[in-house]
Amino acid sequence: MREKLNHLYVDSKEKTILLLSLVELKNQLIQQGRYTDPVDELIFKISNAPIKKLKVVISCGEVI
Repeated sequence: MREKLNHLYVDSKEKTILLLSLVELKNQLIQQGRYTDPVDELIFKISNAPIKKLKVVISCGEVI
């Protein structure tokens, strides 16, 4: 059975927050003497993720 893929769309600010949080988690794991391989993989995937431009349409006519 195939694994279900999940897609996460974030803007540049959210991507920065994600990366900083993962680096902080990695530092905590290193201090505890635990493995950081899964966190390293996530940092690599997020930093090398392709940029996809999305068109956002607001139905009520107001621009936020």
